[in-house]
Amino acid sequence: MTTLEPHPIDESRLIALLHVYLAARYRWQYRDDWHDIVIGLPTPGLDLRYPEAPSYGLISAWNPLSVAKSGAENRRADRQLEARLAATGLPHIPAFASAADRSWREPSWIVFGMEAPAFDALGREFAQLGTLWWRSGQPVRLRIDAARPAGIEGDRHVDWLR
Repeated sequence: MTTLEPHPIDESRLIALLHVYLAARYRWQYRDDWHDIVIGLPTPGLDLRYPEAPSYGLISAWNPLSVAKSGAENRRADRQLEARLAATGLPHIPAFASAADRSWREPSWIVFGMEAPAFDALGREFAQLGTLWWRSGQPVRLRIDAARPAGIEGDRHVDWLR
């Protein structure tokens, strides 16, 4: 785990990762089926399946700061994240994120009802530069744990946390 200090990241890499995160495919699992999550759109399937959930957050422990780690390291971090989610007592379900070209895939979790400040702190604890968080019935938002780079436009569904 890392501390809650800001993530040191090169601005050009940050911009490239922003585009990767925006283009990524996100999904949640119910039984044997996987359902899409799209940044900027609501998730009516989640809202219908889990009507009591006030909010959702998609988080992974894989590849902190989008730096590739070994499968063993990633699985260990994922088990730690799942244990942290279980300890909150909040419901959570499997999810994943992947590149559109399938060049990477990260198992993830969706946690229900965790308020944004606690969710962001959890993302920092697991050194996640990008997470998704949104309120039920509202569009999905990409949350980037960095300051918005100068000149970035068209990021209406992106929250810059620094």
